[in-house]
Amino acid sequence: MNITSTNNTCLPEKVLNPDWCPNHWDGLLCWKASKPGAVVYQACFDELNGVRYDTSRNASRHCKLNGVWESSSDYMNCRALDLHSSLYPDPSIVYTSYFYYGGYTISLVALVAAVSIFVYFKDLRCLRNTIHTNLMCTYILSDFTWILTSTLQEWLSASNNACVLFTFSLHYFVLTNFFWMFVEGLYLYILVVETFTRENIKLRVYMSIGWGVPLVIMIVWGVSKIITPMEIEERSDSCSWMTPHPVHDWIYQGPAIIVLIVNLVFLSKIMWVLITKLRSANSAETQQYRKASKALLVLIPLLGVTYILTMVGPTESGTYANYYSYGRATLLSMQGFMVAIFYCFVNSEVKNTFKHHLDRWNEERNLRTRGSRRFTYSKDWSPNTRSDSVRYFFNILDVLM
Repeated sequence: MNITSTNNTCLPEKVLNPDWCPNHWDGLLCWKASKPGAVVYQACFDELNGVRYDTSRNASRHCKLNGVWESSSDYMNCRALDLHSSLYPDPSIVYTSYFYYGGYTISLVALVAAVSIFVYFKDLRCLRNTIHTNLMCTYILSDFTWILTSTLQEWLSASNNACVLFTFSLHYFVLTNFFWMFVEGLYLYILVVETFTRENIKLRVYMSIGWGVPLVIMIVWGVSKIITPMEIEERSDSCSWMTPHPVHDWIYQGPAIIVLIVNLVFLSKIMWVLITKLRSANSAETQQYRKASKALLVLIPLLGVTYILTMVGPTESGTYANYYSYGRATLLSMQGFMVAIFYCFVNSEVKNTFKHHLDRWNEERNLRTRGSRRFTYSKDWSPNTRSDSVRYFFNILDVLM
């Protein structure tokens, strides 16, 4: 690339509006004058340092609202050409998407089965299982919407109305997933730590937090996108709602991060109370560690700690970065599956319910007329003290695994 000759064609010009970002040469490409708040797209450079690049991809640069260009251009999508990249996309990206598709599909099957079990068997209906069911529903909705959006991405780029609907729905369902994780953490925190407030919070309050608060946040986000839209230049077929915004997106990303931080605090306090009670109990040290480890293992996917564990990774491309990307995709896409496993399929409460209904079915089939006692193991019991609450939580752990 002849940088000198290219730079001469990017001299500052007189713009119609002085508030616009002026022509700018960043050392690789010339960015033409643009309106404030717009994201300018243009084809990547064709050659750099003797290496040819894929010009079908686009670089971007953000013109800030004050009429000043962002400090740097985004060339993350620009990739060098070799014998294979002209025919096939980056293999690591393709493999990562396969991991997401596979994990979300497995999670969907498991979650649908788990929700069906909780809905069908009335013996399993209680506040705790109702919260679990709502969390599983958010996983189902967000996973299915992600698969649908990724599959129809090209069509969505050409259909603005569909793009807005799918983008809004995906962000909303993902945000409800975070807030139902918060509800799970709040419920356990009240159960184990702040037992005196347990009776003050009813199901409708949890429902408002899990479904209502994310809707309000997403409406604010949608209104902000409409009032101050981010213009996308050089690509008329792109949907602006699918384009990340450096300011607007914090409207829903901020609350999600806050939920993770609060749940991490909940987890720390819950584990502290449990470990304290375990130390005071007359049990072997190995058994104490086993119970604490079981509690931690069960709570990590429930409270969304997996997101924190995979939040920071390698910044430079390479084999290690690819393996990290595959592992992150697997952990995040399989979270719903882990929740279904821990809180339904290995749940002794569920297994006992199955056994009870199977026995009753066998009795009815054999024309036995003696009545069977109704199974009510899952009904909530209200502990009055912290010791009772901790004992109740350990009973839940024993039920789960």
